[in-house]
Amino acid sequence: MDFLRPDTLAEALALKAQRPDVVPIAGGTDVMVELNFDHRRPPALLDLTRIAELRSWDVDGDAVRIGAGVPYTRIIDELGERLPGLAMASRTVGSPQIRNRGTVGGNLGAASPAGDTHPVLLAADATVEVASTRGTRLIPATGFYLGVKRNALEPDELITAVRVPATGAPQQFAKVGTRNAMVIAVCSFAVALHPVRQRVGAAVGSAAPTPRRASAAEEFLSAELTSTDQWESPKPLLDSVKRRFGDLVAQAASPIDDVRGSAAYRKHALAVLARRTLDWAWRDYAEKVA
Repeated sequence: MDFLRPDTLAEALALKAQRPDVVPIAGGTDVMVELNFDHRRPPALLDLTRIAELRSWDVDGDAVRIGAGVPYTRIIDELGERLPGLAMASRTVGSPQIRNRGTVGGNLGAASPAGDTHPVLLAADATVEVASTRGTRLIPATGFYLGVKRNALEPDELITAVRVPATGAPQQFAKVGTRNAMVIAVCSFAVALHPVRQRVGAAVGSAAPTPRRASAAEEFLSAELTSTDQWESPKPLLDSVKRRFGDLVAQAASPIDDVRGSAAYRKHALAVLARRTLDWAWRDYAEKVA
């Protein structure tokens, strides 16, 4: 197995164009597990850790552009106020050692249905920036996940960044696991308020072949909040509204039975997570408006 170590993004893209079968590696928290268990044996690894432009973030208009090599620890420490949902999800990833190495770019590249950051990126209307020697393109998070561990990257492309709108509005993330830390999610859920657009983003993880938006739940709650003038004058949400929202979130999932939990349990848990996180986010929003 070859180990390629470019110093610049241009070098990395040239190598990917020459050898589309190379596997990119940044934190290595997913790739090394697959190698150690002999689940994958690529002809070469493309080490991206030397590329400085992948390890920075900046504000670009009303969005935060996070380089694909920025680790979870920095997202927690440096972007907690701008992107609260993503910081919450990052806190639930693995152990401190994993959070020091792992990246959102790697989470996107692996495209696991159970990836912790995926529901937040979907709920927040994030876009994925990818590049090749042919140029750069932006892929909406909603179109990035194609199947179990399959994404929309072309063979010669690398993920360079993710762009997440910084709305300044409350966001929440929660997941259920078999223990409190270092665990793959049984299911997960994210909700993001978008007051300027008067809509709500909601997405589920580890409950379908891909992370997915809960579109019917989004439409129901957005219409309910708008029709009752809640965005301008927020009031406590009715229990019936929260329960209906939770039911629609559960209906958006198509989970399986496996060693971590049954399909029925996942649907039940998602409904509970949706109600709770909505309540937390809406209380935060009401306090902010007040």
